[in-house]
Amino acid sequence: MNATAIDHVKLHIPDEGIETALGFYRDALGFGIDGMDLYESGAKPFFSVRLAPGAVIHLQPSDEFEEPTKAAYDHVAIRVDETIDGIEATLDDAGVEIDRRLDPLGATGVAPAVYVTDPFGYRIELKAERE
Repeated sequence: MNATAIDHVKLHIPDEGIETALGFYRDALGFGIDGMDLYESGAKPFFSVRLAPGAVIHLQPSDEFEEPTKAAYDHVAIRVDETIDGIEATLDDAGVEIDRRLDPLGATGVAPAVYVTDPFGYRIELKAERE
């Protein structure tokens, strides 16, 4: 097996959390949204946050949603083609609170990152790709 990248991550959100998800992922973080028309028509049970041409987070509304626990989930790391200062400025402008700052080791090495928590309790690492 010769994997090339992670294609997607699928997260559940509350049924009533769609507008909240759009406000966070689209409006605050600036990511695109795909498949909303298919979700709204009932053709598929989720819509997607477009992170990059080949990477998405599927968000599936569920009436059985339970906020993730530290025992079951830690974070999703997203590489961002921006400096850490640029990432922090975007978050500050959007009113998104930074939980912590680190220089973690990841798939592409050590780089500065910030961690935020989405409205549903999922921790997201935003890792800088540029100095």
